[in-house]
Amino acid sequence: MNSVQGFADTGPDYPAEEDSMRVDRRQFMESAAIGLGGMVLASQGEAAHSRQDPMQSEKPNLIYIFADQWRGQACGYTGDSNARTPNLDQLAHESLVFSNCISGCPVCSPYRASLLSGQYWLTHGHFMNDLAFNPELDTFGKVLNREGYETAYIGKWHLDGHGRSAFIPRERRQGFKYWKVLECTHDYNHSFYYADDPEKRLWDGYDALAQSRDAVDYMKNREKGKPFALFLSWGPPHDPYQTAPEQYRKLYEDRDRIVLPPNVPPEKQTEAREMLAGYYAHIAALDACLGDILTAVKDLGLEDNTLLVFTSDHGDLLGSHGQKNKQQPYEESILVPMVLRFPALFGRQKREVKTLINTPDLMPTLLGLCGIASPEGVEGTDFSEDLKSGKDRLIDGALIMCAAPFGQWQRSMGGREYRGIRTERYTYVRDLKGPWLLFDNQADPFQKKNLAGMAEYRSLRDQLEEKLRGLLGQTRDSFEPADQLLARWGYQVDETGTIPYKN
Repeated sequence: MNSVQGFADTGPDYPAEEDSMRVDRRQFMESAAIGLGGMVLASQGEAAHSRQDPMQSEKPNLIYIFADQWRGQACGYTGDSNARTPNLDQLAHESLVFSNCISGCPVCSPYRASLLSGQYWLTHGHFMNDLAFNPELDTFGKVLNREGYETAYIGKWHLDGHGRSAFIPRERRQGFKYWKVLECTHDYNHSFYYADDPEKRLWDGYDALAQSRDAVDYMKNREKGKPFALFLSWGPPHDPYQTAPEQYRKLYEDRDRIVLPPNVPPEKQTEAREMLAGYYAHIAALDACLGDILTAVKDLGLEDNTLLVFTSDHGDLLGSHGQKNKQQPYEESILVPMVLRFPALFGRQKREVKTLINTPDLMPTLLGLCGIASPEGVEGTDFSEDLKSGKDRLIDGALIMCAAPFGQWQRSMGGREYRGIRTERYTYVRDLKGPWLLFDNQADPFQKKNLAGMAEYRSLRDQLEEKLRGLLGQTRDSFEPADQLLARWGYQVDETGTIPYKN
């Protein structure tokens, strides 16, 4: 078995469905391209036509802060009484707040690959963890370099595929120049990193705090006179949960005070409270980190012309639906927080953005707000003009998927391939056997009532299925079994479905 798996020069060729496929799947996929006329999913041409705003003469700075596994519900500004997030709440009070930011393939590496490329998962091939990302793609950091930006990346990378503790050379850094990174660790109190050479350096204490201090130092000491783009990638609140600094863990010592969502079954509630206590402690620590960064941005006089984003790569079930972690299509897994502050363009008033924005849309939208055209190959939608207009764009829905279940959601734990669509109101998901889940998120925000098998919702299900077919056709997704997809890409997995990796 090769120790490194990942990109090819081009994606795999997709032949016609094999004759052995069951008839209902064939019929489903034959109609996958139906209804494309109504879809609002950007083509490469649309993304490439984003042009600089003539009123914007000076390129803004970009600060992109993202946590690992911070679900969209776990914020004070969304009404979560458990979350102690005063700095995030204040930021939200003066920002665009995205209430429908979706992590369409809710796993660490797939999110990062789509964030940096603006492509969907079966285009770049990074639909699992621990694969090698294609260094030839024209990605976010490279575009920013060409536009005269200083580029910096600090924290977790998880795109290299050469071992989670391995040094990452310049040619595999996707254009980022300032570099203090480790591929992946969740040992937050004994974490090391690499700079521009193979010498291991230790973060002092809880790594998110040290990384945030380094981000502040970078802003203070960077070359003046040039715009900068800083990506700060925190490992928490990803498990292990009970490793935040003690002062934050003490906030949640009384487990009985933790309010559980109503979709945690009784037999899982004790375990859920234990997990949530540590999870919210991590979140409280990260909020303090965010506060330090916001203070530095203000003190350095950077606020007005800095586009600052806080978000997460995916969520965490934490006992909801009796499940843990991510990969799954429930709201706790796919919905992530996203706030965007850019005073020079949007002022300092809170504004809810209901437009559905999926991971591949982030790069083209942020480039558009910076007045930069997206490169060829980008598939996501540039929503920058919609954000400037103050009007939400109505789209059919965001694609959600698991191409090959693995690890924490392996088949023995109920893992399965699925494709789905998340609209502003509904979530509809099918697996290889047919319709699986249908939720009315407005009437049933905790997704306790599955409508997929109910006759009275057949018409709604059919409408959503047609929209899903359109998304699959637009993204050239034949929705094949995972073993066929893995073979087509040349990926080899272990008995849990996981790409083998070295720590």
